[in-house]
Amino acid sequence: MIRIPYPDILSRIQQKTGMTAEQVEARINSKLEQLSGLVSKEGAANIVASELGIRLLDQTGKIKDIYTGMRGIENAAKVIEAYEVREFARADGTMSKVASMLIGDETGTIRVVCWGQIADTIRTLKPDTTIRIVGAYCRDNNGRKELHCNEQTKIQLNPPGVIVGEIQRKVSSQRKSMKELTEQDDNVEVLGTVVQVFDLKFYPVCPQCNKRVTEENGTFTCAEHNVVSPEHNTILNIVLDDGTDNMRCVFFKNQAMKLLNCGNEQLQTFRLNPATFEDVKTRLLGEQYKLIGRVKKNDYFQRLEIVVQLVFPASAKEELARLETQSSNSTSGPVYTPPTPTTLPRTNVSEPTIEPIEERIQ
Repeated sequence: MIRIPYPDILSRIQQKTGMTAEQVEARINSKLEQLSGLVSKEGAANIVASELGIRLLDQTGKIKDIYTGMRGIENAAKVIEAYEVREFARADGTMSKVASMLIGDETGTIRVVCWGQIADTIRTLKPDTTIRIVGAYCRDNNGRKELHCNEQTKIQLNPPGVIVGEIQRKVSSQRKSMKELTEQDDNVEVLGTVVQVFDLKFYPVCPQCNKRVTEENGTFTCAEHNVVSPEHNTILNIVLDDGTDNMRCVFFKNQAMKLLNCGNEQLQTFRLNPATFEDVKTRLLGEQYKLIGRVKKNDYFQRLEIVVQLVFPASAKEELARLETQSSNSTSGPVYTPPTPTTLPRTNVSEPTIEPIEERIQ
């Protein structure tokens, strides 16, 4: 079932008829009374739109016109961020892949989730790459719409004749304090201070398919490509404290490079000479960052963690503007003041394992 939010229906009726919001609301309320409350307000709005001859679903290909429940979606956009391809075990024990990216056009941004072999397409994507997605479907994820792609979906890179204007790069994320976080939080934003940094962890992967490889007597073998000369992916764990609580944050390769402000060549230097990373760990302590990611439960340690998707150095100017907006929108109550980080003894946090790599995705 395709669900169009009530404000979008209201806006579409206004645009097509020239009626004011009050006039449209009055007509919808009249329809609710006529049907004796047997339909929801959204349902009444759909009926009113139909009576006025207004088509609510326009396949414009723009993100703003994508709604939960739509299938066969075709969309042209630009890549904002592409994340790592991950492997996971299905319920039947077979292995599959999943990867996600954030895309945008002139009307908004949306997360795209790719399942199966099409997830490999994301390996080739870089920011600002123009793509056309054909045959996707839209699902709801904790109140936010997502595009999902399967084996039947096609993703075209830099399709001829396709031009995407200036995109809205503002990521729609919800700021929360750490004490408020739950396992259901996706695309959540936190702001805090780095209070602990762990050593970088590296693991060998196939340079062709990026799958983890096995080693025996110095020989690395990929299940798909046999003996290979491996590349090494990275995991970085830190503990971030926002004054309400502290939480381990997991950075995979791309996001680790952004946090450390370095490239892959420097990461490999840290791998070959771990002692060179000690100064970096010290430098990060006390630094403040804004992180956007999803919360997952680490079953191995029985705790919540943030899998980081976007990294931003904390901006005093941005936070002041945020506080001013909160203050102006509040009719009563105290103005929010950022909390002071709590003290976290090193002995309170256990050394991470490689376990988070093999995350099981439901």
